[in-house]
Amino acid sequence: MQKPVLITCLLIGVGMILSRSLSGQNTERQLPFLGAQVFIEPGQTPGEIDSWFRAMKENHMTVCRIRMFESYMHKGDSVWDFSLFDEAFHAAERCGIQVFATLFPATEKTDIGGFKFPRDEEHLRSVAAYIEKLVTHYSRFPALRGWVLINEPGTGGEIPKNDFTRKRYEEWLQNHPLREFTEKGYPILLDLTDQAFLRDLNTWYLQWIADEIRKYDTIHELHVNNHAIFQNCAEYDFPSWRNFLSHLGGSAHASWHFGYFTRQQYALAMSANSEIIRSGAGHLPWFMTELQGGNNTYSGFAPMCPSPEEITQWLWILLASEARGGIFWSLNPRSSGIEAGEWALLNFQNRPSDRMQAIAKVAETLQSRPDLFTGLQEAESGIHLLYVRESLWAEKKMAGGSAQNYEARNPGGVMKSILGYFEALSELGINASINAFEEFDFSRNNYAGTVIILAHQIAIPSRYATLLEHFVSHGGKLIVEGLTAYFDENLHNTMKTGFPFERLFGGNISEFKLTENLFEIRIENNTLPAHLWRGIIAPGTGQVICTFRNEPAGIRNRFGQGEVVWIPSLLGLGSRIQEDYGPLIAWLQMEVKENITSFPVRFASPQKNILMKTAKCGEKYLSIIVNKSTKTREIPLIVWNRDYLPGMIFASGNGRVNKYRVKIHPEETMVVLFTKKGY
Repeated sequence: MQKPVLITCLLIGVGMILSRSLSGQNTERQLPFLGAQVFIEPGQTPGEIDSWFRAMKENHMTVCRIRMFESYMHKGDSVWDFSLFDEAFHAAERCGIQVFATLFPATEKTDIGGFKFPRDEEHLRSVAAYIEKLVTHYSRFPALRGWVLINEPGTGGEIPKNDFTRKRYEEWLQNHPLREFTEKGYPILLDLTDQAFLRDLNTWYLQWIADEIRKYDTIHELHVNNHAIFQNCAEYDFPSWRNFLSHLGGSAHASWHFGYFTRQQYALAMSANSEIIRSGAGHLPWFMTELQGGNNTYSGFAPMCPSPEEITQWLWILLASEARGGIFWSLNPRSSGIEAGEWALLNFQNRPSDRMQAIAKVAETLQSRPDLFTGLQEAESGIHLLYVRESLWAEKKMAGGSAQNYEARNPGGVMKSILGYFEALSELGINASINAFEEFDFSRNNYAGTVIILAHQIAIPSRYATLLEHFVSHGGKLIVEGLTAYFDENLHNTMKTGFPFERLFGGNISEFKLTENLFEIRIENNTLPAHLWRGIIAPGTGQVICTFRNEPAGIRNRFGQGEVVWIPSLLGLGSRIQEDYGPLIAWLQMEVKENITSFPVRFASPQKNILMKTAKCGEKYLSIIVNKSTKTREIPLIVWNRDYLPGMIFASGNGRVNKYRVKIHPEETMVVLFTKKGY
């Protein structure tokens, strides 16, 4: 090789490495983007494809996804025809649209979501060959921004039954051997090994795909969109994924994924979904990879067509949750299959729907104020709702339903308990984080002002006792409720085999008594609804704060510089079932008073069916307020620092802000900017 050529190659290589290392940072600094999936399939004409990208440009969309169907490119043997998708990439380039290309290796015609794992070694090799062909061809196209490794990883807890998976499991067991007995000598009759393997299998396959892409392309961004987050989050090891992704994403289709919520609560569901992904992303940026753009007729679980108002609500909620963008499924409808004619933002005459026009209005606001929306960060309250993946795994094993259809006996009770607290705090206008236990930072030496809530986390590994003791002893506050820590990681009953949290919680459980679907718990001066089981405590160092028939039902325990409040009854789920968070909010206002009163902007009193999320940009604050009630509401706000003055920068209706009071109409979204005097 000649010397000038060698130097050039070295410079290109260094540039590619720098580009890869800075990709996440560049995304962080960019203005949030809005976009849509452009569905490419045979039969489409160059004119049609071009018109779709022009429609995106005219409506201020700057990013798209394209599903890269091997079935439409690979004609057999070594014959590949990329011309159809080349047409789309060229059209995107002409319109200034960046493309996230979703890998979609050949699968059955009726498979609308794609397979999640290879069937055998030969299948794995065919996927590798597809990646080589696809990446070497499209990595040179200027419109390409990044690769989506797989469409919606996650199986809902089901492990594929094939030789490939069985072989992987045997290899995995060599490093994770099964045990017949615990260290204390108790037999292990039921375990969570299969779910732990599934988590690691997901990570392995995503890492493998990323490595295959990086063989041929070290420049472009890598992304993945998890789905059904409230059901599938225990399958996702987000901290491990950060090692090979540029950013994290998700699918948040109301029709597919929000079954724990009513339609009136879909904005709230979007907020909770966003919190889980934001936490999973950690130091990486995140964006919502799929949002429902149009009508679903025969696909999805809940047929609906989003209103323009809902589209607007979802987008602003994402932005207040630090999302760097949102992409709708889809711009144009596919022609055949179960989703034929569905989900689209364009109508059948290829004209923008009212939903697409709503997106354009949000995009115009973003583009008019880059000073506000570049690097927007969510305002933190210091309140963390932790989910423990072993609890979700245990529920899959143990919760078989009941003739009475009790919520806590059905799969979903664990997550709904967390959501109860999230929804209660939302009625106050307070942001709360939702984190996997592994995503919380237990390495600090000062947790003053930080609160962890463990709501009905039924299985907690014994080793977590040390981490929680560190948190509380260094000034943190821990609120524990429900059947939290009823099981350990081996599905043993901890009250029988040795309760590892007795010192921290300040006591042990005497027994749990099934009471009623809803019953009352009186805690000091508050009476709260609870669900199904009442825990009776055998106190140790804890101070009794509530009783039932003269038996302790709740305690408060000082531990180091912090404290634990333990109410072993299901308060969050009880409030959710009763559809009244008033009593729970009143209690939380006492227990986490400092977190609430120091939050930058909040409601003066709880507001049912009103949602507010607050974000910050430098010295400024943005509050997104959504009215999901059926009436126009006038709502007083409390601003922590009265040096901040409000002004409205967006309203989807005729809402108004007057000093520290807002008037907001049904389904309206308002964006209120709080600026410090003199700025």
